[in-house]
Amino acid sequence: SPTGKKPGEPPPPAVMTAPMRPDIVQFVHTNMSKNNRQAYSVSPWAGKQVSASSWGTGRAVARIPRVGGGGTSRSGQGAFGNMCRGGRMFAPTKTWRKWHRKINSTQKRYAVASSLAASAVPALVMARGHKIDEVPEIPLVMDTSIESAKKTSAAKDILASVGALADVEKAADSKKIRAGKGKARNRRYVLRRGPLVIYKSNDGVEQAFRNLPGVELCCVDRLNLLQLAPGGHMGRFCIWSQSALDSLNEIYGSEGKSIPEDLMANADLARIINSDEVQSVLNPAKRANKRYLRKKNPIKSLKALAKLDPYAAAARESEQRAEAARKGNK
Repeated sequence: SPTGKKPGEPPPPAVMTAPMRPDIVQFVHTNMSKNNRQAYSVSPWAGKQVSASSWGTGRAVARIPRVGGGGTSRSGQGAFGNMCRGGRMFAPTKTWRKWHRKINSTQKRYAVASSLAASAVPALVMARGHKIDEVPEIPLVMDTSIESAKKTSAAKDILASVGALADVEKAADSKKIRAGKGKARNRRYVLRRGPLVIYKSNDGVEQAFRNLPGVELCCVDRLNLLQLAPGGHMGRFCIWSQSALDSLNEIYGSEGKSIPEDLMANADLARIINSDEVQSVLNPAKRANKRYLRKKNPIKSLKALAKLDPYAAAARESEQRAEAARKGNK
């Protein structure tokens, strides 16, 4: 409730048990974040607004186009090329680049379901950097009456009563001037993300919470992956109204969108392989293959010749001894 008391403990929605797939969440987030870009390019005439032509061969200079005329240091200078001062860039950017990305609907739904499931795991919420030490439970579910809060002061009291104000203060303390040119382009400040307040109907909750630093709001009918997993990292600290949490069972399940299922009920593969049920029906381990020695040439090796023909080996050995004796008598 808004005063911090716990009225009951209803079972969590079924979508909170969806498999957590950070690979799908990262992929969908990367492509979704490309869909609000605006086209940009350099001017088509940049670096080409001068009359220039090549001097041709035979004058011991490069064949790059050169500015005509005289009476100025610009005449005779190279133009147009990307290696020239005042020339165009290499491969000038165009506005018809492929800016936006299409994403499979099933993948988007899988990513949102995974993010919802991750938001119910305290370890993942803390790993994202949220301050939830004083929060009584995750996911944090509050009475539907928070949707009718209309003042920011009331919103601060609600957050303070459940220990969620520390995360807002963390976001406020992180406010810094942006590095880069964005600071001169109406994007001067950056700050960390705080809680995400999810409601069913806006009876003033948007106006109450929107001015708190780092706090974002979202209607449960329009859950957005860019808010549920900022940066593609699952585990956003979500504050639910009771009516919003209840409506998840209508949005996901037999009546609504299908809930993704795990490929494996038990992901401990080593335990499955080493279980008695699996080991009892496996073939016995095969012995190591017989090692074969490298074939030796009996013409060069006496040992190899002795295996084939001991008499020939003895004759060759005696012949070698006799030859060694002849060399010694010289």
